Amino acid sequence: MGTGLDSHMVEHHLAEEMGSISVARQVARDALITWGYRGRFEDVLLVVSEMVTNALVHGAGAPVLRIAGGLGHIRVEVGDSSDALPRPRSPGPSDGWGLHVVEELSIAWGTSLQEGGKVVWCDLAAPLTAVTTAD
Repeated sequence: MGTGLDSHMVEHHLAEEMGSISVARQVARDALITWGYRGRFEDVLLVVSEMVTNALVHGAGAPVLRIAGGLGHIRVEVGDSSDALPRPRSPGPSDGWGLHVVEELSIAWGTSLQEGGKVVWCDLAAPLTAVTTAD
């Protein structure tokens, strides 16, 4: 992930329990602050919550959270030991909002199988800002 000088990465192995959602959000928040991410923190934190929740509810084993990026771009990856790829469900209170939220807030998302399981990933970008020059 990342080709620029501002690219950073953190990986955190989460416990196989619902309390890991709060831990994952804190890991993400700390990374965004440290890296000076210029986008909406709330969007990244919501995506992290949804992806970790999906791994805990529909995946297998303890999830692994990876976040990479810098000032203008963030990639969130959540891996688990299941090889069953996620399926979007009808959004709503009974089935949750999960992948629909990820799709709406990210510029791209997908899945990949890896040895011992799968990874669900998404990319988020900070809005471009205009550059002004002094007269």
